[in-house]
Amino acid sequence: MAASSSGGGFFFIIIIAFLLLWLIVVRPQRKRQNQQRAMINELQVGDEVLTAGGIYGTVTRIDEDEVTVEIAPRTEVRVARRAIAGITREDEDEETGEHDEAADDDSHEKWESAFDEDDAGKVRDASNEENRG
Repeated sequence: MAASSSGGGFFFIIIIAFLLLWLIVVRPQRKRQNQQRAMINELQVGDEVLTAGGIYGTVTRIDEDEVTVEIAPRTEVRVARRAIAGITREDEDEETGEHDEAADDDSHEKWESAFDEDDAGKVRDASNEENRG
């Protein structure tokens, strides 16, 4: 009698484990696939896109399974529709662009300070200056 109750408990644990696996892995993956499919179906000529290979470009033609993307003036490439990773939005680019410019300014100042010359014409070592305070 004890053996049959432990078998039922083990079976119940297996069912719970598969349910958790489905909730954690399968369900979010299906949601991402559906979002990707919807994004590809909404693709239009003139959209700025990012390919899975990391290339930004503008859609110039859409065929059944292929998209023609202009990556530079008069330079077009054919990519598979499924290789479009995302459509870039102008409002997101402006926000991130401002943040990137600020970060670039800080790093540029650090770069210049590392190679500035002092009054004697010698290159200063910025790391020693930071250590001294």
